[in-house]
Amino acid sequence: MRALCNREGLLTAFTMVSGVVPARSPKPILQNVKLVVDADEGSVLMGTDLEVGIRHRVLGVKIEEPGSVILPTTRIGSILRTAGDEELMLETTDEHLLVKGRHASFKLPLEDPSLYPEVPDFAATSYHVISAGNLKKLIRRTVFATDLDSARYALGGVLVELTAENLSMVGTDGRRLAKMITTAEAENDPPAPSGTPVIPVKALKLIERNLVDDDLLVHLTIQSGTAVLVRTESAVIYSRLVEGRFPRYQDVFPATVEIKIPLVAGPLRLAVEQASIVTSDESRGVDFQFGAGSLTLSSQAADVGSSQVDLPIDYDGKPVEITFDPRYLLDALKTLDDGAELTAELIDAKNAAVFRTKDQYTYVVMPLTRER
Repeated sequence: MRALCNREGLLTAFTMVSGVVPARSPKPILQNVKLVVDADEGSVLMGTDLEVGIRHRVLGVKIEEPGSVILPTTRIGSILRTAGDEELMLETTDEHLLVKGRHASFKLPLEDPSLYPEVPDFAATSYHVISAGNLKKLIRRTVFATDLDSARYALGGVLVELTAENLSMVGTDGRRLAKMITTAEAENDPPAPSGTPVIPVKALKLIERNLVDDDLLVHLTIQSGTAVLVRTESAVIYSRLVEGRFPRYQDVFPATVEIKIPLVAGPLRLAVEQASIVTSDESRGVDFQFGAGSLTLSSQAADVGSSQVDLPIDYDGKPVEITFDPRYLLDALKTLDDGAELTAELIDAKNAAVFRTKDQYTYVVMPLTRER
C-alpha cells in the first residue's frame, strides 16, 4: 500500500474513529485502527471494540498503490497532530509502516490487516430517514437520563421506537425519564423492530459527534433486533444493541394531572442553579413552592447555609409544594433553549412531576421526600 494523504483529512477521520478504540483489550489489534485505500471504493478508516464500530470516509487521499494497513492509534494520532505538513506519505514494506513528511519520517511495526475484525457497512435497502439536527436533539435530551452502573443493563442505553412517520427515544435510570419524539420518514417500508431495541450510550455519543451538519439527512436501521446501523454523510456507525428488556416506561406517567404551570426554560434553569448553590451531599433537595404569580425555591444545608430565590410565573391556581434534586432538573433544562416554553404537570409532593415542551419532549422526575 502506498498513498499520499491530506493530513487534515486523515486527522478528521482519525479523531472520530479513535474514539471507539479500547484502552485495553484481550485482542491487542483492536487498540489500532485500520485504513483501507481503494481507487474504486474510496478511502475508509475504521475502528471497533467489537460492540461499537465506525467506518469513516477519508478525504484527500491520492492512491499510488491500493491496499490496507493497521495504524497504531497513539503514535499515528501524535504524528498527525504535530506534523506541520499538508500531506503525509503512508507506505508499507514487508516489515514496516513508513510515514513520511517533508521534515520528519517514522518507521513503525507492521501488523497483518487481515486480522482486524470487519466493521459492518450500511447495506440496508429499507430504513428510516431523519435530519441530523433532530437526531442530535433526540440523543442530547435522553442520553443523560440513563444509568451505566445499573445491574439492569437496558438502563445503560436509550430505547428506540420507530413508526412509519416518527422516531422516538427514551432514557431512564429509574428516578427520572426523558422521552422525545420527532418526525422520521420510512424508506421502502422497513419492518418493525422486534423486542425493545436499546442503543448503548457509547454508540449514541459516537453518533452525535458525527452529526456535523444539522441539515443533512441520516439513515438509521435496526438489524434483526440485534444491532443498529446509522449512516451519516461521512461515516457508518455500527453498534450491538443492549441486552435485556427495557422497562415499561409508559406506567411512569400519572393517569391524571391536577395542576399545569407554564414556565420558561432559561429563567427556571438560572433559578434552580441559584437555589442549589447551598445544597450539600447530605441535604441536596430544593423546595419548590408554586403560588399565585410566583415560584419560590428554597434550600437549607447544615454548615452551608440557606437560600431563597423568587421567580415570577404565570400561575394563579392553588398552591403546591414539591422537593426536587436540582441536578435532575438541570440535566434536562440544559438541553433546552433558554426561550423554550414548557409546562410543569404536578399532582402533589409524592407523585412524579412531568415537564413537557411544545416540540414533543417529555421529562418525568420523581420528587424527594423530606423528613418534616
